[in-house]
Amino acid sequence: MFTGIVQAVGRVGGLEPRGGDVELVIETGGLDLDRCKVGDSIAVSGACLTATRLAPGAFAADVSRETLDKTILGGLAPGHPVNLELALRAGEPLGGHYVTGHVDGVAEVVDVRGDARSCRVRFRVPEPLARYVAPKGSATVDGVSLTVNEVEGCIFGVNLIPHTLEVTTLGTLVPGRRVNFEVDIIARYVERLLGATT
Repeated sequence: MFTGIVQAVGRVGGLEPRGGDVELVIETGGLDLDRCKVGDSIAVSGACLTATRLAPGAFAADVSRETLDKTILGGLAPGHPVNLELALRAGEPLGGHYVTGHVDGVAEVVDVRGDARSCRVRFRVPEPLARYVAPKGSATVDGVSLTVNEVEGCIFGVNLIPHTLEVTTLGTLVPGRRVNFEVDIIARYVERLLGATT
């Protein structure tokens, strides 16, 4: 489980095909790997990956075909920046919202416009996921916990404050960019509960 509060921006060190899957190497930037061991979960731009190898300033993880199909990870080139977050530990503050790291699909940036020192961004999500997005609800974009400001059909908008623009990869968003998208898990559970009672 994660919070959607990015702890560091790293970079793709390499991708090596492994019989249909891919081994992804991440250079971790300022992420504190001292508390990590092989087998721990690390969110890479919102996708929960299991560390299979650790080295100073880097880790490797196997990316399954399912994850490659559901995320942008398979299309990243060496040097591409990624948002990183270590798994939440008991007793740590929950600054964003509950993020599973199980990416639901890929969204696309519709437009980006400045708003004072902040930035307003609109995303288009796959139609089957649109019903889980609600105004003032939460959504995760490339591993960043965001508050939804507006929703119109398959398009939703958010406001990115200067801090978010500076410490995550979202400051580089441009129209047409594809991003990992995870719906608020509470919305999924509510749907299941309502379906079970009707």
